[in-house]
Amino acid sequence: MAHGMELLGDRWALFVVRELMLGPRRFGDLRADLPGISANVLTQRLTELEANGILVRRKLPPPASVQVYELTDWGYEAEPIVQELGRWAARSLAHDPTLPISGVSILLSFRTMIDRSLIGDLRLTVGFRFGEDQYVARIDESGIVVERGRAALADIAFTGQPTALAAFVWQGAARRAWRRADPRWRSGAGNTLRQPVQAAAEIPAAAAIGFTRASRQPSLR
Repeated sequence: MAHGMELLGDRWALFVVRELMLGPRRFGDLRADLPGISANVLTQRLTELEANGILVRRKLPPPASVQVYELTDWGYEAEPIVQELGRWAARSLAHDPTLPISGVSILLSFRTMIDRSLIGDLRLTVGFRFGEDQYVARIDESGIVVERGRAALADIAFTGQPTALAAFVWQGAARRAWRRADPRWRSGAGNTLRQPVQAAAEIPAAAAIGFTRASRQPSLR
């Protein structure tokens, strides 16, 4: 554990790793989603993580031709560390779900808090567009896989700010929407679902309730 702390224990290091869990990103994107970090500190963390073999920097081919940072295969293996730390910290009485959250962070929280026992035979894709960043979550009995992709091609798509999505999912709005839409809540049977939307199966269900399938591009701002 001591060497692990040497690799990821410096301030902001684990946050940088978290923000790269869903694919390569530019320096400016990382800084924008890590409020409070200075350009100098971010440069230092990236340099250290690269030196330790946790990430690499490369230049995207034309027409992009921009430099991005990407986790190595070994770096991606740190995801369970991020997940378990997040799951453990969420039980803290001091946890404040209203604080700003990045798109990558909220999507990783879905992957972390998934309850596979509630998915059943569900097969669904959910798109997420946060500004220029787009992701697609694929949900089936094995869990939830999130990757970059065109949000508009998913069964349901969310467009807006990560903070709004976090409020819908984690702060009770989804529970209220579920009660209105699902008669099982009125009969009491819905209580067996535990906290709606906290599990992966409940994420698309909440989206189906809160968003309009016909429009395919609902917005929460």
